[in-house]
Amino acid sequence: MNRIEVFEKYAQKYDEWFGANRFAYESEVLALRKFVLTSNNGLEVGVGTGRFAVPLGIKVAVEPAKAMADTARKRGIQVCEARAEKLPFEDSSFDFVLMVTTLCFVQDPIQALNEVRRVLRPGGHNIIGMIDRGSFLGKLYESKKKESNFYRHANFHPVIQVLDWLEKLGFEHIKTCQTIFKNPKIITTIEPVKEGYGEGGFVVIAARRR
Repeated sequence: MNRIEVFEKYAQKYDEWFGANRFAYESEVLALRKFVLTSNNGLEVGVGTGRFAVPLGIKVAVEPAKAMADTARKRGIQVCEARAEKLPFEDSSFDFVLMVTTLCFVQDPIQALNEVRRVLRPGGHNIIGMIDRGSFLGKLYESKKKESNFYRHANFHPVIQVLDWLEKLGFEHIKTCQTIFKNPKIITTIEPVKEGYGEGGFVVIAARRR
């Protein structure tokens, strides 16, 4: 079973995680809000079931797994069934592009980032939410890969690697923030959002297209 087939089969299980881990989810949304623009001309790549697009006001998205895309559509999002490496949009179409735990599942992350740059207008922002491989959470998820239908297909990246890719692709004014400082299963309140990275398991990167 490949990555897309996993998300097809377990779309409901994926969606239920956000309810079961509500405080971790709300912490991630809070961190993303630090950098997501108020413009309504945004795109989410790898929208899943729409759990981030809806609270962040994003109306257009890409998702290759039909079952996930259908759930996002029910939440009012216009979803194109396509891959991150080949986005079905014209050059310079969006003010910002959001990717939340998407890079770890794409086959070619550099090509995906290159496509994001292409569809961004000059001065537009690429916003990435990711599990930092070097963090306690990244190490925890790595250790549980064999037990998880989802994580076994993930290739978690260190933040420093993603920052390097962004710089080489010509992004500038790169900023980061972080949240989730303990196991999501024991979080009983919304976690703080701090600048930078290196402590939190969930890191948000914002980078501007030149």
